Amino acid sequence: MDLKQLEYFVRVAEMGSFTRASISLDIAQPALSRQVRLLEVELRQSLLARNGRGATPTEAGKLLLEHARGILHQVERAREELGRVRGALAGRVAIGLPPSLARVLTVPLTRAFRQQMPDAQLSISENLSAAMQESLLDGRLDIAVLYNAQPTAGIEIQPLLTEELLLVQKRPAGLAEDPPAPVTLKSVASLPLVIPSRPNAIRMHVESEMAGIGCRPTVTLEIDGVAAILDLVAEGMGNAILSRIAVSSSINPSAFVTRSITDPPLRTRLYLAVSAQRPATLTQQATLALIRQTTLARMGAAAGPENIK
Repeated sequence: MDLKQLEYFVRVAEMGSFTRASISLDIAQPALSRQVRLLEVELRQSLLARNGRGATPTEAGKLLLEHARGILHQVERAREELGRVRGALAGRVAIGLPPSLARVLTVPLTRAFRQQMPDAQLSISENLSAAMQESLLDGRLDIAVLYNAQPTAGIEIQPLLTEELLLVQKRPAGLAEDPPAPVTLKSVASLPLVIPSRPNAIRMHVESEMAGIGCRPTVTLEIDGVAAILDLVAEGMGNAILSRIAVSSSINPSAFVTRSITDPPLRTRLYLAVSAQRPATLTQQATLALIRQTTLARMGAAAGPENIK
């Protein structure tokens, strides 16, 4: 069996679509289909059930998928081991970050990655937690940082840290530099909020916590993007609920006042997530440690009193 054919088959089976797999692999769909068909001819088995909605593995395909993942993983490990003989880790690692963290972590993480693993390749993308979980399952991502992740079949999660969420308001002219008074969550619910749309993890967490005390947020604007939310708050269009690091890393943090939220406090948890179906390579393991180190270095002091180690 040709390794490239195995890789193509695995990608189609995981993504459930020849179209999506061809885009992910950067190969023309007819060529992809031909290679998978050649594999089926060689094995004298139908590996994929093709239909109008995509492609799903047959029983034979499910069996081959399990073996093919292991074969491709061992090949990648062999390449890494050979790279270590040269004194360096190699391979490609695809990381997914929430938009609110990408702005903070992308540059220091890329810099550290290049310094520690110059022979490896790094890919970083931004997306919502729900979309990144799907990308972990279908192989488009190797590692993701997720907000408030829940145990899910096929995904392993590790706690990273806890962030305190704050009420962010436009700073009134002439306001003293003394820390503003905390505000209760019930009071926050009555304020006009500029907040991301569902299924943003922070939006869902805010709604869940408010529902627990018998209220709901007053949503003035639904905006997906931390920078845009802060721009609107600075213009007096409403209030926001964001982490301290999101405000401090903005272009003009002095334009805002941040207030702690109480009764109950709002805290959101960050998790590292990997696929449970594909064991992490040595390069991916080193990258996991690097993400943890970089995140705690950049955000640990600003994340609140209950950091998860």
